[in-house]
Amino acid sequence: MQRRMLSKEDEAATSADEAEVRREDQDNINRFSRLHQRETILEDELKTKQKDKEDLDEVSNELELADEDDLIPYKIGDSFISLPLPEVQSLLSSSTEKIGEDVSALEEKLSGIREEMQQLKIALYARFGRSINLET
Repeated sequence: MQRRMLSKEDEAATSADEAEVRREDQDNINRFSRLHQRETILEDELKTKQKDKEDLDEVSNELELADEDDLIPYKIGDSFISLPLPEVQSLLSSSTEKIGEDVSALEEKLSGIREEMQQLKIALYARFGRSINLET
């Protein structure tokens, strides 16, 4: 591999393309980075909540096949308590509703974060062009 030095014209063209990073630009880059980290964390939380909701729905479907007179073990904290079927079904439905609300709140937060990230991308790409990579 042969190395060569840049000619004066190439060096001038390269330095002309590079924009100076101002304090405001650095703040925007840092803000984008923090938002990206928060987005990743919220996406993981959302996946977990959706899986929990699916599991609760599956359990609810299974309980529809159980007899009314059966006592069903229900987990509260670290222990299982045997409860009548109607009570377990009401507890499951309230848990499902709460998780549904949590999922909606997480989706709302994620959309807000993504919107702000998009605005920062537009501003930073307008300022730096191809000199910066914000693709996640």
